[in-house]
Amino acid sequence: MKLRVGLSTCPNDTFIFHGLLAGKVDPRGLELEFELLDVQQLNEQLAAGALDCSKASFHAALHLAERYGVLRAGAALGMGVGPLLLAAHEGTTVEPGSRVLCPGAWTTATLLFRCLHPRAGRIEQRLFSEIMPALKRGEADLGVVIHEGRFVYQSEGLFLVEDLGASWERATGGPVPLGGILARLDLPDGIHAALCAALRDSIAYGYAHPEETFQTMQRYAQELDPAVIWSHVDLYVNEHTVDLGEAGERALATLNRLAQQAHLVAPSTPELRLLG
Repeated sequence: MKLRVGLSTCPNDTFIFHGLLAGKVDPRGLELEFELLDVQQLNEQLAAGALDCSKASFHAALHLAERYGVLRAGAALGMGVGPLLLAAHEGTTVEPGSRVLCPGAWTTATLLFRCLHPRAGRIEQRLFSEIMPALKRGEADLGVVIHEGRFVYQSEGLFLVEDLGASWERATGGPVPLGGILARLDLPDGIHAALCAALRDSIAYGYAHPEETFQTMQRYAQELDPAVIWSHVDLYVNEHTVDLGEAGERALATLNRLAQQAHLVAPSTPELRLLG
């Protein structure tokens, strides 16, 4: 079966998918056609029905829960992995009139910021890689930074205002569910399990062949420093990536509940279905 598969250009995704991208692991009888995009673009492609299976923000997954479920393999979830709120000037705080840059309306980073700072009203969406340069140019007061930005913001002369992930962990007592691999609920029997098995084989291949896998990660990364790329993988590829587990299931249920309470998703949003 031919499937249109999306993944982001971030090192954790290219690490996870390298074995499949390079044809080094068995795709379990599936013909996979890949597209690499920014995560917000992937969210939009899924909403348009242009992809059968794709990495997406868990915020987007809530909006798409009637059509897509979450594969148990491939997630970015854990402690100490959340987005950061940054500013160009030390001592900046979040005020009702603060101009805040976020990396996409359906990103989990935007959801976390809006849940934690409901009074902040001047939110503008930018491509994630444009947020730190915009802060340095003085185009906004604050910016929510994801991906490699966690590791390089200090060298860019920016200041940490708040670790949104740490705030979420304190508020919920659980890990931050950032994103995962969504798949159409109406795919034929056995496809979800085959996708999970192929992803787990690809993850194992990445660990077994780090030098080869690094070439793929570096080809697409925003930051080319090998230490930054591997730090990204060490943080975002963990036991939850192999299987969401009970902690992951609870984290997704919490995300849904708090998003509904904050009126960021419809009050009738169903629980996310876990697949594979």
